[in-house]
Amino acid sequence: MTDFRSLSDDMLASPQITPGDVSEAKTLGVDLIINNRPDDEEPGQPTGAEIEVAARDAGIGYRAIPVTSAGFSEPQVDAMANALGSTDGKVLAYCRSGTRSTLLWSLAQARAGKSADQIAEAARGAGYDVSPIRPALDALSARSG
Repeated sequence: MTDFRSLSDDMLASPQITPGDVSEAKTLGVDLIINNRPDDEEPGQPTGAEIEVAARDAGIGYRAIPVTSAGFSEPQVDAMANALGSTDGKVLAYCRSGTRSTLLWSLAQARAGKSADQIAEAARGAGYDVSPIRPALDALSARSG
């Protein structure tokens, strides 16, 4: 059962997906899947390679931008921004719960000049809390604006 949550018209976040969830993503118009979860974070989780094969078989692009418990780095925000900018279609990003994917998307959006308040509202509407990175969102939004 999928738990794809809409952050915007063209962005979905999700807890861990399986190769079987990829067909549902395709049905929803997803043309890029971003994996924000490192392999072997939890026993039994599908590997990035398994998701990548399913995505490619479905005609969906795939990018891996793993985020560990160490937090976010500038190269990860850059990679997320580049991935988001590489498509005009819908994107699905996933991790264990969807939180890291949402936070990384939020940082990329703020760096692109989006309002921190609007980003926070979009995340909240999808059931995610950006308060742990709110100071960074505010700083990035202000710097870009």
